[in-house]
Amino acid sequence: MVMACGLLAMPVSGQEGDTFLAALPVVSSPSPMPSPDTLRDTFAGSREATRSPAEVWAARQWVNTMAPRLAGRMPDPARHQTLLTRIYHEARLAGLSPELVLAVIQVESAFQAEAVSSAGAVGLMQIMPFWIRELGLPADDLKDPQRNLRYGCTILAHYLAVEDGDLTRALARYNGSLGKTWYPERVMRALSRHWSPVSPAAMPVTAGR
Repeated sequence: MVMACGLLAMPVSGQEGDTFLAALPVVSSPSPMPSPDTLRDTFAGSREATRSPAEVWAARQWVNTMAPRLAGRMPDPARHQTLLTRIYHEARLAGLSPELVLAVIQVESAFQAEAVSSAGAVGLMQIMPFWIRELGLPADDLKDPQRNLRYGCTILAHYLAVEDGDLTRALARYNGSLGKTWYPERVMRALSRHWSPVSPAAMPVTAGR
């Protein structure tokens, strides 16, 4: 079991895979649960706000650190700078580590915003369309990176709350494979190999039994 310690970020004001992993068998998708009203409020409550100079600086530093790591997966520098900025702000709004969100995207879609699975999951974080009914508006486009990130980060943060910070169970629930560990293990491996801001030996997580 992995508990989310350094993988949870304090929320701040603001907007905003390995390719072999993309070919893994599709499992059943998670269904919305529980407290849909609370979850909907959280989703709708993420509003744009003026960011402080310190927040802007922190975002730029993070983007500059992660950009070389994304370059091989997204050759266009303008695109990966824009995507990283969106990931940073959407993750922070949800109280998540942006590095964790990068790892989820790597496993889910290999950074393909147009990806659609055989089960119908869409976009960067592979969101099932029923979430539009639960959280958003009928016009929401899940292939739009920013909108997809808003859904994915909100849902993952919700599952972390449901599981009292147990990242293994939250990730399995996100994937629809609760009770199994193969998906959380792949996400954590992607995080440690590619996205951790520190060396793998100093990853900000603790392992339990």
